[in-house]
Amino acid sequence: MTIRPADPARDAAACAAIYAPSVESTPISFEVVPPDAGELGRRMTRYQATHQFLVAEEGRTVLGYAYACRWGERAAYDWAVETSVYVDDCHHRRGVGRALYAELFERLRAQGYRVAVARITLPNPASSALHESIGFVPVGTLRDIGWKAGSWRDVGYWQLDLRPAGEGAPDPPLPSGPAA
Repeated sequence: MTIRPADPARDAAACAAIYAPSVESTPISFEVVPPDAGELGRRMTRYQATHQFLVAEEGRTVLGYAYACRWGERAAYDWAVETSVYVDDCHHRRGVGRALYAELFERLRAQGYRVAVARITLPNPASSALHESIGFVPVGTLRDIGWKAGSWRDVGYWQLDLRPAGEGAPDPPLPSGPAA
């Protein structure tokens, strides 16, 4: 398995296909219409400009993807990111999500980001277990916050410290740099 920066032209269709079942058949994503390859490609480009969007592949088959984007719009949040990981159903329980997150967090640390936040629609024992197994801790739950798949859904928040807080004002995070 290889983990690399996503290439919108090469990977957007595969990532859209991986994501679509989460939108169409589960409450995991609060989107109601799956984004097509064009939209996924635009998201890849947007997130890679400042953060990261990675894919895991074997041969030329994309197994899953992970990305980080801005947590909040206020300047005080500049060192926090929101993360997500999606793995093709055929490749669950093979360490793909864990490997994607390990590489993602290493890159985010190098950029100077300090905190990662994951938002998980509840219940989702598989996602909760993955996040907790790599060090995320649950920090809160919003009750009945979204309507999806015929009922109101809770959303839990998990947090991972990527770097210690330190003293004084931190340097601004670095741009993501060229795709390598």
